[in-house]
Amino acid sequence: MNKNNIKLGELLVSLGKLSEEQLKAVLQEQKKSNKKMGEILVAKGIISDKELIEILEFQLGIPHVDLGKYIINPEVVKLIPESMARRLGAIIVDKRGETLVVGMVNPLDIFAVDDIRLVTGHNVQPVICTEADVNRAIDKYYSEDKTKEMLEEFEESVTPEYLGDIPEEDLTDVNSAPVVKLLNSIIVQAVNMRASDIHIEPFDNIVRVRYRVDGDLQEIMTLPKSTFSAVITRIKIMGKMDIAERRVPQDGRVEMDIEGEPIDLRISVLPTVHGEKVVFRILHREAGMLLKENLGFTEENLERFEKLLMQPYGIILVTGPTGSGKSTTLYSALSDLNSMEKNIVTIEDPVEYKIKGINQVQVNIKSGMTFAAGLRSILRQDPNVIMIGEIRDAETAQIAVRAAITGHLVLSTLHTNDTASSVVRLVDMGIEPYLVSSAVVGIVSQRLVKKLCDRCKKPYEASYAEKNTLRIDTDRHVQLYAPVGCEACNKGYKGRTAVHEVMLIDEGVRRLIDKGASTDDIKNYAIKNGMTTLFDDAVLKALDGVTSTEEVLQIGYGI
Repeated sequence: MNKNNIKLGELLVSLGKLSEEQLKAVLQEQKKSNKKMGEILVAKGIISDKELIEILEFQLGIPHVDLGKYIINPEVVKLIPESMARRLGAIIVDKRGETLVVGMVNPLDIFAVDDIRLVTGHNVQPVICTEADVNRAIDKYYSEDKTKEMLEEFEESVTPEYLGDIPEEDLTDVNSAPVVKLLNSIIVQAVNMRASDIHIEPFDNIVRVRYRVDGDLQEIMTLPKSTFSAVITRIKIMGKMDIAERRVPQDGRVEMDIEGEPIDLRISVLPTVHGEKVVFRILHREAGMLLKENLGFTEENLERFEKLLMQPYGIILVTGPTGSGKSTTLYSALSDLNSMEKNIVTIEDPVEYKIKGINQVQVNIKSGMTFAAGLRSILRQDPNVIMIGEIRDAETAQIAVRAAITGHLVLSTLHTNDTASSVVRLVDMGIEPYLVSSAVVGIVSQRLVKKLCDRCKKPYEASYAEKNTLRIDTDRHVQLYAPVGCEACNKGYKGRTAVHEVMLIDEGVRRLIDKGASTDDIKNYAIKNGMTTLFDDAVLKALDGVTSTEEVLQIGYGI
């Protein structure tokens, strides 16, 4: 293997991808860590995983396959068990006569090839695939099958005697209870599909299970209504809720470890006419901490946002509807501000991501720990920066304003449609206009749009109607991109990014606020002074091939 690694290193040097000094450093790290050379090179960002497999194909003479564009036969995948596929870093992608085409992270692993040959009884033709592609394919093809198996086992276990009120002790054996295994499988599949929410909804004769992936809900399965009593009881036990209470909404929370990744689940139970509807919000603790450079800001908007974060005091508001990524933006800002010299305290409901070095307080209404009460106590803790999860009422708004004008930097969120309407909302809450203009230093409004899949998006010439709709010069030659759909994405989309509107509260805006100007007057002034609206920011992303026209129109025209 060392011989092959030296050849790979020499090949990379000859191709100009690696310097002699880098090669020596990588070989030294390989001796210490016992990792593969390719793995180290990709982790360091010296080459991409795609470049690696192309170079290995050239070096080894073994073809590579892009699993994102390859149509895999789901029947042949199951010829080896999931545990074996994960252990070997391999997935069967096709069967040609008596030969299996196997996508492998390390096609030189002759022991892995022999294991697959022995288990399946077929010849093996290895092809090179990236580790990310192999893991994604394993997640997709095995998790769906496992969930179906769990559902069948659960349905068989539900006898007429099992349909009444189920004692808690009958549902707490994680290793054997079919309902436990079914719910765990549903959650694992949701995490693997990058879902943000799981909806379990009872109707007349069925229970529908849907996942929200990239902002859209899609049905995954239906359960017989007869199984619902066991499912809802287990969910309430997971979330430490009252299993006997069925008439009022309940909230719960559970922490899980899914394939080594810590996951927080926020559970909401709501009584409906057909039974209790459940929504799980999936929070990836590690994924929550994004750098502000990776949040979708344009260069101009990022410069404006960074200017706001350099302010010594004042209120910075992040606004938008529920699920628009406001918390992620706030956490990225806190991460940027976090230092040994600053005392940063947050009050949140709930604390979504725990940040090392920051004091985070959880709202608890039952014990009297409201946003306002917690904020009053925080002000006695000598803070430099305060983050309020949300300004929901006049009392919280008044304390936040008082904190800002007495020398604290305050970060918070509001549920408003754009930047200018946030000013009017604070005034409507009873804050005097002169206090709003003195306290607020900047407002960021944002929405999420789906990102086009880089592998399959299709360029096309924009029509006259599209250019007119997007407010682009109709005489210009404009190229846009359309979703297509492939194995690696969700109907042509993969992931989401934010579009932004960043308003700096300068002297002109302050004068308008003091005069009690309307939302339109404030917004028109900001646009004349260089602010990019949400709609225009979305159009820029469509022109760059990041998103589609359909997604831009979800933002709304604005001004």
